[in-house]
Amino acid sequence: MEVLLYMVLGLGVGAISGLIGIGGGVLVTPALIYMFGFSQYDAQGTTLALLVPPIGLLGAWTYFQQGHVDVGAAALICLGFVFGGLVGAKFAVHLPESLLQRIFGTAMILVGLKMIVR
Repeated sequence: MEVLLYMVLGLGVGAISGLIGIGGGVLVTPALIYMFGFSQYDAQGTTLALLVPPIGLLGAWTYFQQGHVDVGAAALICLGFVFGGLVGAKFAVHLPESLLQRIFGTAMILVGLKMIVR
């Protein structure tokens, strides 16, 4: 079941990334913490690992060396992210710019509040 949830996370975040151009780490890191119970270190390391090509290679390696990367989760989320990004981008190009700006702003506020309130 966890395998499916990781792939759904990747698909959803990929779609949002394609839709509003937000970096996946802004959404994946909190999701790993709150949905999957990862520590902040493990969430950051795993997020960097899934974004490795070419983003975050050295950062991910540093976390990996300390045991803070779930390689399986990173690979599955990455797979979903690829297809989700395509879906989100195809949808976004048909939305008015003002609506995209509102969606982006709302996403940032919600993620920020969740990280602050915890």
